[in-house]
Parts: sequence; C-alpha cells; structure tokens
Amino acid sequence: MLDKPKARLYSRTAWVKVGHCGGVELSVFRGQYYHSLDDKGRITLPSRLRDVFAEKKDNRMVITTWDGYLMAFPLDEWQIIEAKVSHQSILKKEVRAFQRFFMSGAVDCSLDGQGRILIPTNLREYAQIDKEVVLAGMIRVIEIWNKERFAEAMKQTEEDLPKFSEYMADLGI
Repeated sequence: MLDKPKARLYSRTAWVKVGHCGGVELSVFRGQYYHSLDDKGRITLPSRLRDVFAEKKDNRMVITTWDGYLMAFPLDEWQIIEAKVSHQSILKKEVRAFQRFFMSGAVDCSLDGQGRILIPTNLREYAQIDKEVVLAGMIRVIEIWNKERFAEAMKQTEEDLPKFSEYMADLGI
C-alpha cells in the first residue's frame, strides 16, 4: 500500500499544505485578489488569505516597502528576517542602506474584527495606492500593489519568462 503524500492541495482556498516542519503542517499565501481601499485607507483581506493567519493563530503582520509596492509579512516571518538582518555588521554601508529602506519603513499592523488592515498614509504614498489594489499571495508574504503597477509588472514578467527557464529547471519544475 502506498503512503499518502504529506503535501496536499486545497483548490478552493488561498493556501496549500506544503509539508511538515517539526511535525507541523505549514500553509502559504497564493492567488491574486483585486480589492479597493476604503475611505480610511483599509483593505479587507479575502477570507482565503485570512485563513492563513487564522491557522497561525496570530493576526499580526508587518508591512514594509519594496520595489514600488508593499510587502505584508506575518509576524513570525518578519521575526526571521529581523533575526538575520540583526546579525549583519552595521559598519557595512549596504547593510545600513538596506535597513534604512526596508526595516525602518516597516509598520506593525493587525487584522481587525472584520478582516481589514490599515495601510498607513506614507506606505500608500510610496506604493501609489489610492483606491484599486491587488493582493498577490507570494507563499510566505502578501504583496500589495497599485492595480496599474501590478499590470505593468505582470506584463514585464510575461515578456521575461524565457529568462526564468534555467531557474525553474534548477527547482526541478
């Protein structure tokens, strides 16, 4: 009799069971979701993304700037990044520059009772988010994009797909 594989795909959710880590199954973010900011600058996360936070039993996240969009990390993922960055020498100019941009721009957020997160004004301005947004599940993080910028990035990525062949082959895909 064959053993069942540990990885399971749930096609109706925004996450997939990706295996075991210390005996605990991990869920990840995936999918694209088009939403609007409300008048107070909040985004309602789709229930499929909220499910991942519910599984972690933690509704806290850290949102920061990156390459013209925002990245929302669950708190446990952010703490891993902080631990790695904190071990780098602050005497290196590139380490200070990275920390200044990525770390100092980070803001703690929590899902409210309706599953919304408030995107601070300075982060909305950086990412040029005014009304229409795209939430992109990226396994361990959620990207938050201005809708037009996301479309441009996707078009550029599609044009560059042949360049990714070697990378994908190295992954065994």
